[in-house]
Order: sequence, then structure tokens, then C-alpha cells
Amino acid sequence: MELRQLEYLVAVAEEANFTRAAERVRISQSGVSAQIRQLEHELSIELIDRSGRRATLTSAGAAVLEHARAALAAAAAARRAADDVNGLLRGRLSVGMVTGCTVTPLFDALAAFHHVHGGVDITLTERGSDQLVDGVRAGEIDLALVGTAAEPPAGVGSYTVASERLAAVIPPGHPLLGHPHLSLREVCAHPLVCMPPGTGLRGVLDDACATQGIRPVIAVQASAGEAITQLAQRGLGVGILSESMAGTVHGRPTAVVIDDIRTPAVLALIWTLAVSPALRELITRCRAAFRLPQAPADDDPSGRAPLGGHTSGEFVPRH
Repeated sequence: MELRQLEYLVAVAEEANFTRAAERVRISQSGVSAQIRQLEHELSIELIDRSGRRATLTSAGAAVLEHARAALAAAAAARRAADDVNGLLRGRLSVGMVTGCTVTPLFDALAAFHHVHGGVDITLTERGSDQLVDGVRAGEIDLALVGTAAEPPAGVGSYTVASERLAAVIPPGHPLLGHPHLSLREVCAHPLVCMPPGTGLRGVLDDACATQGIRPVIAVQASAGEAITQLAQRGLGVGILSESMAGTVHGRPTAVVIDDIRTPAVLALIWTLAVSPALRELITRCRAAFRLPQAPADDDPSGRAPLGGHTSGEFVPRH
């Protein structure tokens, strides 16, 4: 008795027709008929009544059908289990992160994964957030850490790592220095140093400016938060960063939250909806490294979860 014989029996039973059953299992009608004849010979009993226009099960066939389905289900489960193990032994993962970011928890997760599953090849790609989102949606990238405006993108699996408001980094001696409150219009009256298009922080800034009809002067664009801070400190313009990026390290220029930008900039882990065994394991490692719960906390309306380690790039969330 072979699994293919049981598969053909199930197909004939469900299609009630040898021709349609053959099309379903993609072999010739004569092949299906011969294999079922062989199964009947091995069991020494007729399974299919061929006397009418429809192929119907005999009472013996009906009794065997249940066991045939169970055997095929068990074989499929065994195949999935083997595939899971094989995927963790010899799989491939493509991981993305925003250009200019150094995200310690992500690196910790990759290291922990590699230590246990060294046979999985990992490729790390740096791109803009928009490009990373497109890559994950297309299945070209398995998992990425991206910055977005307001909330993680649709069409992917996701978990919010941080959600923060924008802040202005004020250079020494600047006219805005010492102001406890600043509006977007006040900030944009001066040249800006900010992230390039395609990043979450820039998306929040551009959307807010468009809403208020403001056309900011962008003096310099940089992909790393530290670069924006250093450029602002040297008087090239007012830096635009997330709240914690602008105020984490002692000695940086004064930073003030921009009062009338209510949309947060979000840092999120996103992944393709086609989750492989290796990707599932990496997501688990990422959640552990970022200290994220398995589901969003009901008592945290901000959606922010504390990070385990230092992050520099689009965000440096508070500890």
C-alpha cells in the first residue's frame, strides 16, 4: 500500500469521476484506475463501484476512506515538521535596516539566532524605510527595522518598537535657544538639518509641513542621528530628530519638542506575511532582544516598549 494509492482513492471519492480525479492528481486516468485496482487487490476487496455513471464508494471503500485521509494528513504533518527542521538548518534570511542606523537589539537578536542556527545564511541590507517596506511586501526581504509615520505599514506583519514625537535640536547661540515651547512654523523659519526622504522622521516632518502649508528650507540631509546633531551643533541649521534621539546623550544641544506636530514617528519591526520556520524563530529572538511582549500591552496607549540596548539612527528610545 502506497500513499499515492490512498491519494487517488480520496480524489476519486471526492470527484466521483475518474477523469476529474486524474486531472486533480495530474496523472492519466488509466494511471489512477490501475493504482486503485492495485490497492483493491492488496486489500482483497472492491473499493469503487464502477457500474454506474458516477464512481461511488462501496461500503468497504467508505470505511477505508476515513483512514486514507488520516494517513495523508499524518504524512503532510510529517513533511511540514521535516521542512521546519530543514528550514532552520539550511535556510536563508534577508534582513533590512534603515541606512545609518546602529541598532544594538537587532544585532543581539541576529547573533543569538546565528549561535543556535548557524546553517541559516543571513544577509543584512541597509536602505531607506520606504524601500525596505516595499522589499518586505514583495517578499524580497524577510524582516526589517523601519521608521514610519504614525503607525507600521499595512500588508506586513509588524510590531511597534518605539513611538515618539519630533523635536528641534537648537544650535548654540541660535535665536530659538531658550524657548520652552516651539511651533513648526517657528522652527521652519530657519534652515533645517534633517533625515532624507524615505525615512520615518522625514515623512512626519513633510506631512506636518504640507498640512500647515509650510515650505521648509532644508540646509543639509543626513541619514544618521548623530550626524544631524553634530551638524546642528556647528550651526548649519536646526536639527529635526525624534524626542529621545535629540536628548539622550549629555552635552548635546538643547532640544525642544515641536508642540503642534502630534503625529508620532514610529520605529517598527516588520516582516513578510509568508513566515518561514527560520523567520519565525528570528522574530522570537527579536522580541526577546527588544524586550517586546508577544502581544501589544493593553495598558500602554503609546504602543512604546522599552528597548534592551543603545540605538542610534532614526530613534534612540528612552530606557
